[in-house]
Amino acid sequence: MKRWGVVLMLWGQAVLAACPALLNHTVPGLMGGQINLCQYADRPLLVVNTASHCGFTPQFTQLESLYKQYGPRGLMVVGFPSNDFLQELDSNSEIGAFCQANYGVTFPMAGKGHVRGADAQPVFKDLIAATDDAPMWNFHKYLVLPGASKVISIGTRTKPDAPEVVNAFLPYLQPETQAATKP
Repeated sequence: MKRWGVVLMLWGQAVLAACPALLNHTVPGLMGGQINLCQYADRPLLVVNTASHCGFTPQFTQLESLYKQYGPRGLMVVGFPSNDFLQELDSNSEIGAFCQANYGVTFPMAGKGHVRGADAQPVFKDLIAATDDAPMWNFHKYLVLPGASKVISIGTRTKPDAPEVVNAFLPYLQPETQAATKP
């Protein structure tokens, strides 16, 4: 039994060591718990700053659709609510209820925080440094390719399911199973 504990400890250390610095962040979850971005290091990760009362809020529909369609093949979507543009609800519980009731959001959502400026969350500071592109409005997206080998900044006006976004992450997904392709 003691031997298994040592093996698990060493394996855990190896996994942590393999986490790219860009993803070496744990953030509070919107409805409690923690989101450790290291767990998504081996897959494409779409990071989006969100707001509940923005003209681009309907992009939640496309984000959820991408997550449901491509999540089983490896795509991860994580939303980061922010009031940096004065269009977000006050509390995490209000944001969570809004996202669920209006858009059926099931992908992970971080707790509300800043996405730009001196007060930006560390993960956003790293994304901005990697792309030299800070969010100018809500629903700015960053596509982090596996191993954080490349980060693509995607502007607010580009829909999450636009061909240029989907084509950027498709090569990194697991192949479809035969069962999933049968009618």
